[in-house]
Amino acid sequence: MEIKYDEVKEYYGKQLQSSEDLKSNACCPIQAPPKHIQEILNIIHDEVKNKYYGCGLTIPNELEGLDILDLGSGSGRDCFIASNLVGQEGSVTGVDMTDEQLVVANKHIDYHTEKFGFKYANTKFIKGNIDKLGELGLENGKFDLIISNCVINLAMNKQKVLSDAYRLLKPGGEMYFSDVYADRRVSKELQNDPVLWGECLSGALYWNDFLNFAKNAGFTDPRVVESHPITVENEELENKIGDHKFFSVTYRLFKIDGLESDCEDYGQAVAYKGTIEGSPASFDLDDHHNFQKGKISSVCGNSYKMLKDTRFAKHFDFYGNWDTHYGIFEGCGGNMPFNADDNSVMGACC
Repeated sequence: MEIKYDEVKEYYGKQLQSSEDLKSNACCPIQAPPKHIQEILNIIHDEVKNKYYGCGLTIPNELEGLDILDLGSGSGRDCFIASNLVGQEGSVTGVDMTDEQLVVANKHIDYHTEKFGFKYANTKFIKGNIDKLGELGLENGKFDLIISNCVINLAMNKQKVLSDAYRLLKPGGEMYFSDVYADRRVSKELQNDPVLWGECLSGALYWNDFLNFAKNAGFTDPRVVESHPITVENEELENKIGDHKFFSVTYRLFKIDGLESDCEDYGQAVAYKGTIEGSPASFDLDDHHNFQKGKISSVCGNSYKMLKDTRFAKHFDFYGNWDTHYGIFEGCGGNMPFNADDNSVMGACC
């Protein structure tokens, strides 16, 4: 295991000097960031941006005043974006195990503090392995939000990373992260290829294994925010991976008591007030829940809780309670696993 850690540190600390040195596009963002993120990126130090190796956007809405943890923070790009958005009263902690990346991040703390007009820095970086978060002295239940950008695929014990993240979050907190996933389990042979691992491909989880890991950690109802297929665009690497298909996916996982394994219908509804900064007309909870301002929308019990028991509560009006259960909530795609309209009846033991 330590050999694999050393390979990752060697790859991201010495072999890669900038994003131009990547051998595939797996660790590259696919879509342009929204306007308010781009405006912050315009004042992020160039050296920090040049050593960025992420695959998605890990900056959700409604960050002011939050305490944020970034797993695998690298040169600090996402940490400094989040620093601007949480403001002087919030905090951002980055964890990374690569000395060269930490040097860049720490070197530019004062630069960004001044650029953001803060009286004191609200960002710090800790050297550490995200597989071993329990060794870093981080307080249980301290963080409102945990982010990570194309790093968990590099971890050896992904189940432990997710379980530790759950432990470190406050009740109602959220893990919001982008990573690479595979359509099947990646073979040990490919996992032992240092270039494929460093390029975020051979360490990618099979998507169904990830869902099970997340649920085992306590994140009962993982929600996809956005997903995109990855085209490797390197003939040598494509020949190695064969028929494997890879995807960049952003997930949000909430630490909320009482979430159910399926979307259940309790006759509840919500109405968005239009008050989340950057989302005046509508708000996307995930890739299939878009809440338009002023429109009353029926929701399952889990979606109701994801809005009512989190930092988003003040931005919604809530209707209904938990008194009556109406079965599966079909608005989330759930269906009873047998045909209720089928008149044929089978014996109980047949």
